Amino acid sequence: MKEFVITEAQTETAVLVGLITPLQDERKTTEYMDELEFLAETAGAKVVKRFTQKVAGPNTVSYVGKGKLEEIAEYIRMEAEAEREVGMAIFDDELSAQQLRNIEKELKVKILDRTSLILDIFAMRAQTANAKTQVELAQNRYMLPRLQRLWTHLERQGGGTGGSVGLRGPGETQLEMDRRIILNRMALLKQRLANIDKQMSTQRKNRGRLIRVALVGYTNVGKSTLMNVIAKTEVFAENKLFATLDTTVRKVIIENLPFLLGDTVGFIRKLPTDLVESFKSTLDEVREADLLVHVVDISHPDFEEQIAVVEKTLKDLDSSTKPCIMVFNKIDAYKCVEKDPDDLTPRTKENLTLDELMNTWMAKLNENCVFISAKEKINMDKLKTMLYNKVRELHVQKYPYNDFLFQNYEEDSL
Repeated sequence: MKEFVITEAQTETAVLVGLITPLQDERKTTEYMDELEFLAETAGAKVVKRFTQKVAGPNTVSYVGKGKLEEIAEYIRMEAEAEREVGMAIFDDELSAQQLRNIEKELKVKILDRTSLILDIFAMRAQTANAKTQVELAQNRYMLPRLQRLWTHLERQGGGTGGSVGLRGPGETQLEMDRRIILNRMALLKQRLANIDKQMSTQRKNRGRLIRVALVGYTNVGKSTLMNVIAKTEVFAENKLFATLDTTVRKVIIENLPFLLGDTVGFIRKLPTDLVESFKSTLDEVREADLLVHVVDISHPDFEEQIAVVEKTLKDLDSSTKPCIMVFNKIDAYKCVEKDPDDLTPRTKENLTLDELMNTWMAKLNENCVFISAKEKINMDKLKTMLYNKVRELHVQKYPYNDFLFQNYEEDSL
């Protein structure tokens, strides 16, 4: 059994559904919905309308209230009558099997939640055997508790008293069969990943006595572009979420100092637990790094929240205490709102100039912070000097008797 998968060749229309709650105000919900729309566009869908509802929390039966669900259903029906068919509804949170079943029954279109949408994008982006295996394992983890919903087409109307007795058997039998098939497949995928992980561990050991630097950050902050500039390579980079899935490692030499630089998969809000679990071998590059370069898109209105998401993910990976350089990227795209001179309300980060912003809490980071534009190659020399000093310091600590600094090296790639 397969979940719905969107491919780049398809262009389906979609509506988005999100909630405004005491823990997620209207501004934050708008930001989340913007990101959800970007995810949908990355997957190949076109968003035609958004629906939000202010509630205390998700409805356990249908995510939104009954009235809101009927409103969405009416909109989809009217669009169909006008020959503007809506192909799917995408919800901003992970849905339970019961919620999926009830929503599908009411809306009668394809239903995706944030998790399944991210999994679809990962499946579309996966190129190597490692990434494909990790995505498939995550998809199976997601699908397993939702199998019953996939067999609702076996429900039958029984005539007369007790008419439905005996008609549930085939569905339940098939359900158990599917569950066993998925569990067996997951066991096989886990073994395959274990074998791949052994190979990757051997490769990491064979990289020699070099300091490892890992680029980390929220998705679409410019890590791959930065990788291309520093390593003088051509890692795939585009303005879409999760453009990079597989960790790319290159040998970099700054002056006479060689080190390994790795570009890792971007993090995101509400990153599915199944995905984190499945992608552990890819994220091992972060765990084994000696130095982290945390890339931040300073032009993004919610970059501070994105920093918090990355720091939480690093903590989950037991990597939050590693030495780290904060690289605020995209200064060429930074814009501030002009403040009316007669406006006496307190200034916010939206109307701070870049210079003023740099003198806020970021100033306390001192030599662990740099402002650049990887695209326009602004302040790249400053970043390279910072990397050189940090890597040299770490190398002396880790390999005090290695005289590599006095040898000549030629650029190479792994």
